[in-house]
Amino acid sequence: MSRQAIDITVPDLSGKRALITGAGDGMGLGMAARLAAAGADVLMPVRNPRKGENAIAAIRQSLPNAKVSLRSLDLSSLTSIEALGDALREEGRPIHILINNAGVMTPPTRQTTADGFELQFGTNHLGHFALVGRILPLLRAGQARVTSQVSIAAKRGAINWDDLNWERGYNAMRAYRQSKIAFGLFGLELDRRSKTHGWGITSNLSHPGVAPTSLLAARPELGRDKDTGGVRLIRALSARGILVGTVETAMLPALMAATDPDAKPGALYGPKGLGDLGGPPAEQRMYSPLRGTDDAERIWQISERLTKTTVPTT
Repeated sequence: MSRQAIDITVPDLSGKRALITGAGDGMGLGMAARLAAAGADVLMPVRNPRKGENAIAAIRQSLPNAKVSLRSLDLSSLTSIEALGDALREEGRPIHILINNAGVMTPPTRQTTADGFELQFGTNHLGHFALVGRILPLLRAGQARVTSQVSIAAKRGAINWDDLNWERGYNAMRAYRQSKIAFGLFGLELDRRSKTHGWGITSNLSHPGVAPTSLLAARPELGRDKDTGGVRLIRALSARGILVGTVETAMLPALMAATDPDAKPGALYGPKGLGDLGGPPAEQRMYSPLRGTDDAERIWQISERLTKTTVPTT
């Protein structure tokens, strides 16, 4: 299959409300556009209003009647997450699709969130955990499908249980792996708890493979003033159609996981090309660090305590 032919069909989503984190650019913006084109009412919570407005304008340039709107959200701030949750609950409209897509990757030096958590653990995992906890009534009302975007990095690595915030011996990639493993464990535990307690939510995981997104690009706010060598190599390979995907193909596993009627709860979706780096989306074997139900239960309980988010069972 040529890369140009790689795509999926998104079903009609008229009457559905969808929320995508990290929709200001890249894969998140592409997913927002696809959901809007399928008729969904798409919420795009962003940290940077100007970036969000540009994203809305880009969608409406090709879809003038798209139902897209911005909300304010900084996943590195529990106060911001609480404010968004309060606002959405006040609106009272069910949410049918949630794609937890936003993330940060490998700041060269250890940084912390507004609440003192290591930035990757706090943003990639704890922020999304708190968001789901805050809007759980709306997800239950919409019998939502929740798709959490992990990473090929979660294939290996471990939770640094004795130092979750990497206060001793910070390692950027190991901390990134931990954040995505914790996030994946949470997504699978969410599905198990929904089944146990009758929440009506289904939850699964996706990963984009490898593509030239902004994760490894210059990010001065993360202390990275120049593009990494990794992202320059990925761009070169992507442009030549070698191994890795494009931003357009990398977003497809999450779209499949979130919208395909046959997508399974508790499953992982990603590119099925060599090494899972690129190619068409498909269900994949669950990564070994994500298989432990005891680890999932443990990270859930820790996350409730750290974020002060009690997820009711009834």
